[in-house]
Amino acid sequence: MIFKNFLNIKNNKTIKKDFLNLIKEKPPIFETLKPSYKYSYSKKVISRYKKFSNIRVIGMGGSILGTEAIYHFLKKKIKKKLTFVNNLNSNADYFLDKNINLNLIVSKSGNTLETIANANALIKSREKNIIITEDKYSYLTNLANKLKAEIFEHKNYVGGRYSVLSEVGMLPAELMNLNEGKFKQFNSLIKNRTFVNNLINNVAGTLNLIKGGKYSSIILNYDEQSENLFKWYQQLIAESLGKKSKGLLPVVSSMPKDNHSLMQLYLDGPKKSFYTFFNVLDNNVIKMNNNILASHKYLRNQSIEKIKQSQMLATEKIFTSKKLPFRSFRVLKRDEKSLGELFCFFILETILLGRALNVNPFDQPSVELIKKETQKILN
Repeated sequence: MIFKNFLNIKNNKTIKKDFLNLIKEKPPIFETLKPSYKYSYSKKVISRYKKFSNIRVIGMGGSILGTEAIYHFLKKKIKKKLTFVNNLNSNADYFLDKNINLNLIVSKSGNTLETIANANALIKSREKNIIITEDKYSYLTNLANKLKAEIFEHKNYVGGRYSVLSEVGMLPAELMNLNEGKFKQFNSLIKNRTFVNNLINNVAGTLNLIKGGKYSSIILNYDEQSENLFKWYQQLIAESLGKKSKGLLPVVSSMPKDNHSLMQLYLDGPKKSFYTFFNVLDNNVIKMNNNILASHKYLRNQSIEKIKQSQMLATEKIFTSKKLPFRSFRVLKRDEKSLGELFCFFILETILLGRALNVNPFDQPSVELIKKETQKILN
């Protein structure tokens, strides 16, 4: 991964100290990032389910976003169909799909309202089922018994939005026949000086921008297969830091499409945002043919990928000339290792930002209020 950081980075000594203290403290969540993490499932048991090729995943938020990110980022090497049920939508196409042969239902609490409703509406008696939830009395533990489903523990110290490298993301990754071990980059990354320096400088730069009144984090995503990665990132940042009237608003912009809709605002609108350019180098080279009109002969034999890369470089140059703060990620290879590195970077970034902003990055107290109020209305 090639990384270019925000402009005008200052005062990173405090963040470096926070990082070193964080590594020494060893928060329990870090165990999920390591190759030594002990899953609640065994590979022998999971092997029985690898034959299923049409899998439905039912969950909400952190219970499903990480799996969606993995599936779409690495879709070209996955030979199975996964359907994601991640909202309440009675008109969705997945209600018509009769070819599902395995359901994976995930909820940390086991009582997530939307997950319960979708599971009740969708699951058929002929289908096999796997449930991941906490080891306690809940709707899903009761449902597992009723369905005679395979049930695996969602560790209670692993919050949903941090769970992608635990059972929640790695069990479905194994069902996709991906190499689970290659996602686990934490041990080598925290010893990698380049990675650590980029992380520390990035957090310091973000804090400077927040202090300057910039609270919107705009992701300029040039890789369609990473759209779900940044939906995962949106939840991670927004739910972890949005407390005590603090936080960041992460907005995902599809590029270069949004050059023709939002870019004018980004360039000349209110200077309240900072930006992340993101792209993955694609080896699937589709070229323009020689039939292009003479007025645009410079496009002859150019690849779609080269045109996209050129647009990204051009946009970065304009951002630089206008002194708009941005960072750039260029992923050189689309595989489990690079995705694992991105997961680690963003998780560590979020925790360090939470510490610096003096908010707890692991809770979401106000969201619980909506859950309680909804139940009151339905009762």
